Amino acid sequence: MTIEEVKKHIRDVYDFPVKGIIFKDLTTAFKNADCMKFFEDQMYDLYKDKGITKVIGIESRGFIMAPILGNKLGLGFIPIRKKGKLPAETYEVSYGKEYGVDVIQLHKDALNENDVVLIHDDLLATGGTMKAACELVRKFNVKKIYVNFLVELDFLEGAKVFDKDVDVKSLIHF
Repeated sequence: MTIEEVKKHIRDVYDFPVKGIIFKDLTTAFKNADCMKFFEDQMYDLYKDKGITKVIGIESRGFIMAPILGNKLGLGFIPIRKKGKLPAETYEVSYGKEYGVDVIQLHKDALNENDVVLIHDDLLATGGTMKAACELVRKFNVKKIYVNFLVELDFLEGAKVFDKDVDVKSLIHF
């Protein structure tokens, strides 16, 4: 499967979540086994030799591929969740996003200073959520942060919001 073939499985939904937005819906790609295998293999090839110790996914669509990659790398999975969803003591970061303000949290015992972290989400638009996730992970003074997306909307220039020391990669560009 090629990137162009995968792109054909990503549906455009007009006026979602608000009028004027064209939403890139990856659920149509997720239901295709060949697309899922493509995502898994491509992400594994990008990160297999990076010394990653923890794979983090951002609620909710980051929960689809992050555990798969964590498993393939022989690692576990750590969730970044919306406020009030994690049961133990957490760090939190609030941030503005395209449609309002949100708060994300991570368990205080999730990481340590020896970790090399990959944070995954499905799509990079303006970068607000992932930038907040990076800020959250930085509270642990980890060695390195890698950021991965399946899709990037290049015209929104979301990759420009990240600090220079954060390695940002996207598999598919629109």
